[in-house]
Amino acid sequence: MYQCVRCGDDVEDKRHDLGYTTCLWCGEEQARQYKHTIVPMNKSNYIVVTDVALLGKLNPKRVAD
Repeated sequence: MYQCVRCGDDVEDKRHDLGYTTCLWCGEEQARQYKHTIVPMNKSNYIVVTDVALLGKLNPKRVAD
């Protein structure tokens, strides 16, 4: 077994083999700190947006400030 880098609890071998260095509980806590949005673009792909300012710039019908 491997040790969690945040709390020192055991990390399962299968989880560590996938590249995770945190236990399941610490990993869940870390994941909840990140927020993102998936935006479908007209005649294009989906874009992952992590910055609110970028989200405003992607709307072509938005009136410039």
